[in-house]
Amino acid sequence: MRSGLRRIPASARWSIAALVVVIALIVAIWPRDTTSPDGALSAGGQTTAGPIPGASASVSPGDLDAARSRAALAPCPAGAGPAPATSALAGVTVPCLGAPGDVDMGAATAGRPLLVNFWAPWCLPCRRELPTVAAFAASAAGKVDVLAVQAKEGSENPVLALGLLSEIDVRLPSVVDTQAKIAAALGIPRAYPVSVLVRADGTVAKVLPTVFTDEKSIADSVDRYLGVAL
Repeated sequence: MRSGLRRIPASARWSIAALVVVIALIVAIWPRDTTSPDGALSAGGQTTAGPIPGASASVSPGDLDAARSRAALAPCPAGAGPAPATSALAGVTVPCLGAPGDVDMGAATAGRPLLVNFWAPWCLPCRRELPTVAAFAASAAGKVDVLAVQAKEGSENPVLALGLLSEIDVRLPSVVDTQAKIAAALGIPRAYPVSVLVRADGTVAKVLPTVFTDEKSIADSVDRYLGVAL
């Protein structure tokens, strides 16, 4: 083998070596699937998750009504007036998950500090975090509002989302970001879960692409970025 390589001119050997390096670089930078094993997007990943079982199944009005009844979510917020001019969510309207109708996000979320929590039915970290977010919402009532947002990915079948919330006994007011309008307005990465802290005037205080594991960590973030001590 070595004697065979010696018969190849030096210039040719350098060309072969260069070709090997180029191939190695191509393999190194070739795009890979960033979906994690549990189906959630990896941190900072920009690809969407693969097909979600049951997401494209047709949902009858009766099925949706029954799922909403079982979930018994808190009512979606309703605004008492127009959205402030400073609101990042002004002009954004999305469907309520727990009941028929749409929510004017700018008007509905004005007037009090807000925690917006984005999640998806296939996201295991979201499933673990949501009960903690719900517990924080109960302890922060009257000082900080909390709104759950079913992200665009997986929003095709609201019965799946309602089923998850029923299973983990989370009753947070929830909307569905079917066209990623809320995500775009608040500037979130497409990695879930992610929370956003919004000031009473509708401006964004902080985007938190993290998984909260206890109420104190949420309260600390609210105190730090919204100036609300709990």
